[in-house]
Amino acid sequence: MFINITASETGNNKGSSGALVNYLEKENQLQTENGMALGREEWFNGSESQIMRQEVRMKIDRNIAKLGHNDSKFFLVNISPSQKELAHLYGKFGRAGAKEKLKEFAISVMDGYARNFKRTGIDSNKDLLWFGKAENFRYYKHTDREVREGTKQKGDRKEGDQMHIQVIVSRKDITNSIKLSPQNSSRGKNIAHSAKLGQFDRTAFKRSGEDLFDKIFDFDRGLKDTFNYANTLKNGNVEQKSQMEMLADLSRGTGNSATIDVGKLIVAGQFESIGKMIGSNFRPGVDLLTSLLDPVYVAAESNPIEEAEKRRRKKKENLDQSQGMQR
Repeated sequence: MFINITASETGNNKGSSGALVNYLEKENQLQTENGMALGREEWFNGSESQIMRQEVRMKIDRNIAKLGHNDSKFFLVNISPSQKELAHLYGKFGRAGAKEKLKEFAISVMDGYARNFKRTGIDSNKDLLWFGKAENFRYYKHTDREVREGTKQKGDRKEGDQMHIQVIVSRKDITNSIKLSPQNSSRGKNIAHSAKLGQFDRTAFKRSGEDLFDKIFDFDRGLKDTFNYANTLKNGNVEQKSQMEMLADLSRGTGNSATIDVGKLIVAGQFESIGKMIGSNFRPGVDLLTSLLDPVYVAAESNPIEEAEKRRRKKKENLDQSQGMQR
């Protein structure tokens, strides 16, 4: 699950929302797809499902009391399921049903967005001024690797299922009186600043959206498909990265509850070393290794910890060799 907050697809959120609203209407300009007529996708929020673009622009642009010329007026929340997640939704609800379920999920995500500010009176999506729109396609941008390498052109449609939700949310709350900025990452460290803008933890917001998807749709997520795994390998310290890779090797990337929960403990910095992680009592009387081992490991004569460590070292050796050749 990819959930991100940006200024806007058009690169400017300090003026009118008109350019962004018009940009997100692009699919409504298409007449057919593979010879089949395409229906219009209207805007929605937590209260209505058939909102016209003129209303979206007007309400966002008027909700800017006491914001300066150079202040952000709105933000774009991108809610994009992975190919695996979309396949799961299609299997449970069909394509049309999946789109409606994804809209409902977006409303729950915006509930989480509101609560993340930890501001009195900002408790759910109904306290925000926001509008969402379902999109069926994605297009290559000039920043994409394929465009830089020349295999694709800017504007080409991306392959595979690309259904997602784009949300425009006002900087001000629904009453046009409270400033809410997801750009404030003080997380309560600056009390005066947080009192004005709220404290927003983007990492917690992204993680909560993933957990919410799994809970609502009963999705069995593999460890390597989790936000915790990707974020740790990108931003974690050396010990956390080693622990997460070892966990992936021991569990063979499965998403059972033991694996996912231990991944959360790694992120929280609960283990001093891989040894401490392996020997931890995950459940009373059951250590982590026993919890994760499947029958294949139990029957094997080789030591699973040693085998996992060998695989980790091999990966590192291959990476070092590759980097050496590039130099």
